[in-house]
Amino acid sequence: MSTPRHLVELTDLSAGELRALIRRAIELKRIRGYEPLKNKVLGMVFEKSSTRTRVSFEVGMAQFGGSAIFLSPRDTQLGRGEPIEDCARVLSRMVDVLMLRTFEHRTVEIFARYSRVPVINGLTDRFHPCQLLADLQTYFEHRGDIAGKTVAWIGDGNNMCQTYIHAAQLLDFELRIAAPEGYDPEPELLRQAGDRVRLSRDPEQAASGAHLVVTDVWASMGQEGEQAQRAEAFKDFQVDRRLMELAASDAVFMHCLPAHRGEEVAAEVIDGPRSVVWDEAENRLHAQKALLEFLLA
Repeated sequence: MSTPRHLVELTDLSAGELRALIRRAIELKRIRGYEPLKNKVLGMVFEKSSTRTRVSFEVGMAQFGGSAIFLSPRDTQLGRGEPIEDCARVLSRMVDVLMLRTFEHRTVEIFARYSRVPVINGLTDRFHPCQLLADLQTYFEHRGDIAGKTVAWIGDGNNMCQTYIHAAQLLDFELRIAAPEGYDPEPELLRQAGDRVRLSRDPEQAASGAHLVVTDVWASMGQEGEQAQRAEAFKDFQVDRRLMELAASDAVFMHCLPAHRGEEVAAEVIDGPRSVVWDEAENRLHAQKALLEFLLA
């Protein structure tokens, strides 16, 4: 039995595969009535609640002629302490592909190690590769190839930021991260990225001349108890009109959603003419269909 391909981190793809996936996602956006996954089943394991991840994967499988099963901790023995290895072994004998949205990145790594079918990381505390597929598709649609461009990440060095670090290495763009002290990405990831990534404490410096400005919530799911502390740490890291005016004249703004207007982003930016967040959200569907086709068909 051949070893399945997984998407645990964006770097599980080569640069060529990533570009091909982006091109295919743009093509699939225009195609209807194409069912390459007829009778295939996606098992979706959720430890975290979700809107875009769940809906985009379910709709994607339905449009491809397959189906999806939603499993929360209440619906599986994982919630009662069944070993992750055993759950992976069992589920992968019944479904054709697995997607997990979990807290610990280790959970997805273990699933991939013991699964007989492809495993997709739908989000962990370290990485969010499916969102990056959608972000990159959106940039390519609006502005063309991102190679040689500058991306400004403003805010927490979180799972999204860390996946942008991988993307910068794969697609050869400059990533400028502006994060407050104590909220940096993992040092090893920064070291591996070399001169592709620059870290600073200055949002204006990061945004100056950038072609894409990206941010995320200040307190992610599971960090609600840190809300007040984070609000104080990030108070100078809001993406507002003044910051966007420092970016390139053709710069676009992205946010993976849900967004908190008045915190990490001003309403006039996310609801303004340079925002492409609604295309970005829709593209979760098309990018993940390209990924499912790549892994299965």
